[in-house]
Amino acid sequence: MRDFAIQLTHRAGELARVCDALSRTGVNIKSVAALTVDNQVLLRLIPDDVEAARSGLREANIRFEESEVLTVLVENKAGELAGVSARLAQAGVNLLAVYVTGVEGDLVELAIVPDDVKKAKKVLE
Repeated sequence: MRDFAIQLTHRAGELARVCDALSRTGVNIKSVAALTVDNQVLLRLIPDDVEAARSGLREANIRFEESEVLTVLVENKAGELAGVSARLAQAGVNLLAVYVTGVEGDLVELAIVPDDVKKAKKVLE
């Protein structure tokens, strides 16, 4: 699984432009988050088809950064994210992004984008 980080200018239509580029190559977005600070937007998304996402974004001249995503299942209760993030912090792993990619019953699937994938994998084993 891969994460795409896209910097946008905060103006009407920017999200639609990105989504249109992805839809033209048949990409479904599994998870998405966006945050506006002043005049800039950071859009992060996890596509269902990484190659098609790359192709669609490149064809539309949309710049992006790509990172590996690790998934972890946690119980759907208070303190679970605190525990995971504390274990990663103790190992010196910084988080670039965290998504919820699924909820089923008492479990939540988190998608984590760490700055050090190798260390994070060891912590999350």
